[in-house]
Amino acid sequence: MKALYFDRFGGPEVLQYGTLPDPKLADHDVLVKMAYIGLNFADIYRRKGTYHIEKSTPYIDGYEGLGMIIAVGKKVTKHRLGEKVFFVDVPFANSELVAVPESHAIKVPAELNDKIIACVGLQGLTADFLAHDLGKNRPNQTVFIHGISGGVGQILSQILTADGVNVYGVTSTREKQKVALTQGAKEVFLRNEPWLHDWLERFDTVYDGVGVTLEQSIELLKHKGNLVFYGMAGGNPPKVDLVTLLSQSKSILTGDLWDYLTDYWERIARSKRLFSYFINHQIHISEPTVFPLKDGVLAHKLLESGNNVGKILLKP
Repeated sequence: MKALYFDRFGGPEVLQYGTLPDPKLADHDVLVKMAYIGLNFADIYRRKGTYHIEKSTPYIDGYEGLGMIIAVGKKVTKHRLGEKVFFVDVPFANSELVAVPESHAIKVPAELNDKIIACVGLQGLTADFLAHDLGKNRPNQTVFIHGISGGVGQILSQILTADGVNVYGVTSTREKQKVALTQGAKEVFLRNEPWLHDWLERFDTVYDGVGVTLEQSIELLKHKGNLVFYGMAGGNPPKVDLVTLLSQSKSILTGDLWDYLTDYWERIARSKRLFSYFINHQIHISEPTVFPLKDGVLAHKLLESGNNVGKILLKP
């Protein structure tokens, strides 16, 4: 099979494209011929060696994608040949073929097209868990999202809007600002313009997947507000003064999606809840940027640049 791989950690230039052995299929695995592979910031961290990556020689990045089952293990009962499935937590996804544990494979709903599902698998389930397990916002509350026009940000903003929450955010360009406003945000600020001072202590919840903006996020919170911290797309967060948080009754909530996707039925239930927003036309996403898998270096460079709007997909 063809795959995108690397044998040392570093920048995008360490990525190579070539032929590797096909994966071995265990009794409870299905073999998926990939149609689309999702690229995420976690893949950047893994390539740099700063985030857990599954042991292999050479390393193969990627944990999410969509494709068709072309073989099944001897003890598979939940899936069948020819079925389209997606997954969000299976290693070695940057390949033409991926061995997927049947408990991790999620059947593709007929109401949605493959490209939409490939765009929203991991980022959508992340946004869903941020909103419903951590933020738990009530209708008419006011929230702020850093990176509101990114992959997670777009979906999170629209889930919250559909749930009756007032959404504000910040982004980097006029184009991204327009996207976020079109998707229902009340107001979207540009990062390089002065806006912060007028919005201090105005929000019930701030969602921060950027990291370096953590102190700013705390300043934006009302007393008794919650900061939902879920990533470091812009770099490591600064240290937080807990005494200051205590004096203002502000809380920081964190979580890892993998502690919530605990079994097959949890994946099914959460996916159905997420996809209901799309089926009911409450979420619309930007057209993804699709790169051939062999051009993975260019895809990684674009994601790191911050100039993409929405999802980046790789296609074998």
